[in-house]
Amino acid sequence: MPRPPPVTSAVRPSRLSISAPYARARSTQARRLAAWLGPDTVLTQEPGGTEIGRAIRSLLLDHGPHAVAPAAEVLLFFADRAQHVAELVRPALQAGRSVVSDRYTDSSLAYQGYGRGIDRALILAVARLATGGLQPDLTILLDLPVDVGLARAGRRGPQDRLESEVREFHDRVRAGYLEMAGAEPARWIRVDAEGHADDVARRVLRAAEARGLVGRHAVP
Repeated sequence: MPRPPPVTSAVRPSRLSISAPYARARSTQARRLAAWLGPDTVLTQEPGGTEIGRAIRSLLLDHGPHAVAPAAEVLLFFADRAQHVAELVRPALQAGRSVVSDRYTDSSLAYQGYGRGIDRALILAVARLATGGLQPDLTILLDLPVDVGLARAGRRGPQDRLESEVREFHDRVRAGYLEMAGAEPARWIRVDAEGHADDVARRVLRAAEARGLVGRHAVP
């Protein structure tokens, strides 16, 4: 039997997710983490990591003439996630590659559960169907005070539909992320996302290294 390709974790292929309320910080750090882990690492995002997902992404995040009902929002995110897992995540893991995902199920719990007030048990039930129970080995929470995050999003340019929500919504989302991270410390790492992106990247990589992940170089 041929030997599997080398993997980026010290032990086995890892499923890593980056969670944060603000897209630019999340995507920047996901790219840097994947690059540090090495070329065999698959970097993917939600929503929109697949062709089907890109069509769903526009429905979810673009400003349109019709409001997206909260239940429809949950189901659209998980339709994207089901395709994402089937098309990208599982095949990569089966090939012995690690996966870094920009968002995953925890984001739905934070936004639609804590933010929208949808029953989190129902969200988890949909998650089991969409992902087959596949969970990240490690979830990195890029945490920012809400005021700082909203100011950054505003400087970036036009905001998507979720970023444009009222302040109270974002307060609930952040509180949800922090509650989930506190409830599962073995899976979550909270990283302070204030400051320059290079400084945040060092914090992320040091945290990943401390959890046993092996990168292409030592973290300064």
